[in-house]
Amino acid sequence: MAQVQYIGTGRRKSSVARVRLVPGEGKIVVNNRDVEDYVPFETLREVIKQPLVATQTLGSYDIHVNVHGGGYTGQAGAIRHGVARALLTVDPEFRSTLKAAGLLTRDSRMKERKKYGLKGARRAPQFSKR
Repeated sequence: MAQVQYIGTGRRKSSVARVRLVPGEGKIVVNNRDVEDYVPFETLREVIKQPLVATQTLGSYDIHVNVHGGGYTGQAGAIRHGVARALLTVDPEFRSTLKAAGLLTRDSRMKERKKYGLKGARRAPQFSKR
């Protein structure tokens, strides 16, 4: 028998997270590893749980995530975005709560590209008088 699951895609910086919510007891698995093993910082684990806390559904869904690209912070932000989107498919009534908390908005800040003639995006080479 097919188990019900809710899917959401989250993005932040260069990270992309594919999130599946399955009714369960609140286990979080990221790239086939437990979230405590994958994410080294407690604050980032709290970031991942923000949508569940906002909608008071913490402990009622198991979260399975495939995430790639970026670092820990970008991936945690992408997972948060994906969880929030998946919760919308669970119950559209959550939209106002998630929107007020700012969890549905994709953080559009990306790394600025390097420009020619410069050492980075904006850093100019050292000035030399002669």
